[in-house]
Amino acid sequence: MESILEPATKMQQSDRGLRLSFSTSNDGLMLKKIQAVHVPDGRAIDVRPLLHIVEDILSFAAPGGDAIVETGKQATGTEAFQHQTNYQTNITDMLETLSFLIDRISIEMARKCSETMEEHATAMSILSMVSNYPWDAKLVIALSAFAVNYGEFWLLAQCYNSNQLAKNLAILKQVPGILQRSTMLKSQFDTIKDLITAMLDIAKCLVEFKEIPYNYVTEDFAAAVSAAMDHIPVAIYWTIRNMLATASQITGLSGSENEFLSSLESWELSSLVHKLSSMHSHLVGLLAICHKQIDERKFIEAYQNLQYLFNAAQIDNSKVLKALINPKDDPLPLVDGANKKRVSVDVLRKRNVLLLISDQDILQDEVVILQQIYEESRRQSNSLDQNPYELVWLPVLDSSVSLSKIKQRKFENLAATMTWFTLHHPSLLNRPVSRFIKEEWRFEQKPIVVVLDPQGRVTCSNAIHMMWIWGNLAFPFTIAKEDALWKAETLTLDFLVDGIDPVILKWISEERFIFLYGGEDIEWIRNFTHTVKTVARACGIAMEMVYVGKKNPKENIRRNMAIINEEKLSHCLPDITAILYFWIRIESMWNSKHQLGKADENDPITQEIMTLLSYDGSEGYGWALLSKGSTEFTRAKGTTFLTCLSDYDLWAEDVQTKGLVLAIHDYFLLNPTPHHCNRLVLPGTADRLPEMVTCSECRRTMERYILYHCCDE
Repeated sequence: MESILEPATKMQQSDRGLRLSFSTSNDGLMLKKIQAVHVPDGRAIDVRPLLHIVEDILSFAAPGGDAIVETGKQATGTEAFQHQTNYQTNITDMLETLSFLIDRISIEMARKCSETMEEHATAMSILSMVSNYPWDAKLVIALSAFAVNYGEFWLLAQCYNSNQLAKNLAILKQVPGILQRSTMLKSQFDTIKDLITAMLDIAKCLVEFKEIPYNYVTEDFAAAVSAAMDHIPVAIYWTIRNMLATASQITGLSGSENEFLSSLESWELSSLVHKLSSMHSHLVGLLAICHKQIDERKFIEAYQNLQYLFNAAQIDNSKVLKALINPKDDPLPLVDGANKKRVSVDVLRKRNVLLLISDQDILQDEVVILQQIYEESRRQSNSLDQNPYELVWLPVLDSSVSLSKIKQRKFENLAATMTWFTLHHPSLLNRPVSRFIKEEWRFEQKPIVVVLDPQGRVTCSNAIHMMWIWGNLAFPFTIAKEDALWKAETLTLDFLVDGIDPVILKWISEERFIFLYGGEDIEWIRNFTHTVKTVARACGIAMEMVYVGKKNPKENIRRNMAIINEEKLSHCLPDITAILYFWIRIESMWNSKHQLGKADENDPITQEIMTLLSYDGSEGYGWALLSKGSTEFTRAKGTTFLTCLSDYDLWAEDVQTKGLVLAIHDYFLLNPTPHHCNRLVLPGTADRLPEMVTCSECRRTMERYILYHCCDE
């Protein structure tokens, strides 16, 4: 792959007017001289392993035992051994080629630093020695030669007290004297550390430039990059000058007459550090621009690849799942919720896969309900090999915000409650996948379930409504199956309550009169239940009552349930999860109809669903629905129903001829409320909201508003 460094030499005439602020007229002349000895022969060389070794040497050889590299820590013996093992694997062949050249340069540095030298000539001499190598390799090879001399010097200092051979050599090099004066030489040691840090920063920056794939840089940016790259040769030159200055300092430490830096020497070295730091800052800025543009190009490429995979015919679902779940090539990106062991994507190969997509705010009650549906599918299958589908949780988080410890713990706690497959870590879902999920599958905040068949084709972009309504009866969760289920469905009381509460199903089968009622005003609840019991005694009819709370139940609904049970006002759904499930199913019925394009207000099921949702969304005391058996029912808002029951004497005779349900229904028709205020709150995740909705009471067109709601109760 072509590097971003070399096009600078090919395109150096493209934009000569572009210069970084650290350039001077002298550096401009220097550039020509340096380029004159740059004659690369096209060899490809990866110098990063060599740079790692150099970093380790400079870290271990730090004056006073302090680390010079970024980490600020010296590696332990075990870590060092591991580093050495890794490097030896990658660098043996390279050193067979470079060792002689590194020795020549180290000898040149040592010889010149022991003489009164001209640093410019020495720097150019070293550049001539590495003339055939790429820019980044020139600098790392020279830095390796410097590290040899520097490392040998401090190795003697470190082994002085533990190795007799090292002690004798150290005496010859006057190392003991240096160690004895280490406190007085602290400022000089600090200067050396600053010089080495500046060299390493430039070297690492150049290696990063070399690793940038040039094919990702667009043409409109290439000219600017090429012109800016003209400054890399100058940065290399001054870094080599820095090496020579540092080597001279080490040589000077061995001589008793040069213990301390003069003010002039100190100023010159500080200026050199500042010059390299300035160069590094500009190069890092350019590198950041390159990375940003390359990240955007890779983002677009990954997103387009996802679009292609989902539109192209596949042999199985492997490619699709790896692109979604494992774009970073993690060998074990999933966790099997059944045993909490990490597994590969291959466990999903040629299976029906349901992708549960949510953020971290998915309700625990929703997880519990899904858990029941998922476990039921397992019980219905004869063996693990015949499980009808696999479920995988994909948590979509804001990629622009780092994952805090709190969010990490929240993810882990959620994943721990799931017995299906989950991602090992949220970061495995990268930015292109998140965008694909949001744009192609229209994920916003509420959970969705995307269904993939064994070939990786999307058979339903959101099957969660089917799952809430029919559970596993909706398998294989296709749009065709959803449509077929609705065609066979009628709105009955047992369909509304499903299997949420077996007691209610028993009452339905016994043809009992059943009141479903909801709301949050406890005084209205007391009044309503008392009145129902009074009417039941007057009619001589047994009536059952079931409190179903309110959509998105909060603490006040929990308190109401406790009071209702304590005062024996009526029956309640078993718990808050059951109340949540009741309303999720009602809302999902509307969503499902709407998703199929069949949310027609002339459809009786849609009418009743919207009526119940408007009752729940409207302000007031509550609402009630009276049913006998499964199919016969009537409903009204709380005040209307309470008035009707209080007026029992007006319609009591009709009970004998029409029956209780029809008698109450006719009362509603003959006594419409003079005023009403209905509010229908439709789910915000709907793909398209209807342009027109009619009121469930007066059939007039309702006004349309947008509601933003937040409640942290």
